[in-house]
Amino acid sequence: MARKFHEENERIKRRYLQYLREAKRMDMATVDKAAEAILSFERSTGFKPFKRFHIDQAVAFKRHLSNEKNTRTGVPLSKATVDGTLRRVKAFVHWLAGQPGYKSRIAYADAEYFNLNAKDARIAHTAREAIYPTPEQCRHAFAQMPSATALQRRDKALFAFLMLTGARDGAVASLCLKHVDLVEGCVYQDARDVNTKFAKTFTTWFFPVDDAYLETFSSWVTILRQDELFGPTDALFPKPKMGLKDGAFAALGLSRDTYANAGKLRTVIKDAFTNAGLPAFAPHSFRKTLGLLANDHCKTPEQFKAWSMNLGHENIATTLSAYCPVSTSRQGELIRNMG
Repeated sequence: MARKFHEENERIKRRYLQYLREAKRMDMATVDKAAEAILSFERSTGFKPFKRFHIDQAVAFKRHLSNEKNTRTGVPLSKATVDGTLRRVKAFVHWLAGQPGYKSRIAYADAEYFNLNAKDARIAHTAREAIYPTPEQCRHAFAQMPSATALQRRDKALFAFLMLTGARDGAVASLCLKHVDLVEGCVYQDARDVNTKFAKTFTTWFFPVDDAYLETFSSWVTILRQDELFGPTDALFPKPKMGLKDGAFAALGLSRDTYANAGKLRTVIKDAFTNAGLPAFAPHSFRKTLGLLANDHCKTPEQFKAWSMNLGHENIATTLSAYCPVSTSRQGELIRNMG
């Protein structure tokens, strides 16, 4: 089905997306999600002009989302997904109500019709226990990873690096050799070069994990510098150099370029776990594993603050709430033991 356009809608959408980028300082990924949500709303109205907005359209849109299915899995959209889409359209309509040409047609209160009902909103915002690998599962998967080729050694070093730093996969994909200091045992996540969350610059010191991780990663950095003759601005986890081999397109070695995104790196980690007979844990789950290890290593508030800073958190509460999960059963065990 060909996409329809309404010229006036496109102009005001362009202004709104520019407002999100320049005034609200949102990154492109967030802006793209807003654009997709607004487009979804337009489809539900048959691309009617925004100036003809009516609260019935909001009600119909909520009904449409509740019946829509995920195009990839075929299952109904989760309450959290529906809530996120509605919140983005609600923000747009609220902004629209203050714009010339729309003030007389849209009231600020109209945006409230994009809210989920109270029951569904509670479901959408309910925190669920995240699944993450234990240190023993990580060690098992790591030990099963092959290291015969350059790309296999890269992949194993990637696994080791994630255990050492808990770095976000987007940042890892953009790291260069100059960001690593093996002597001091740290990585400098410089937002001028590294794709860190919220463009935050900070230093991560290697966490006190199994020595095998540091040995593997250090060996990889040495290979890049001494054998591959990589320089400071070359990729820490480079893409493969592709070309023809025996008449087929294949990896011929290592390029010097970083990945544009973390998609391939996520696949590497998930495959490492599944090949070891474990769930397909993603790179981000290492952060929760390290949060669990904080309970074993941190004995003072100052130590826990340092652990939190190492994960790139300015507020220790972020680490406690997001990366130090306490299951319901563990909650009961802790309370009982206090007696």
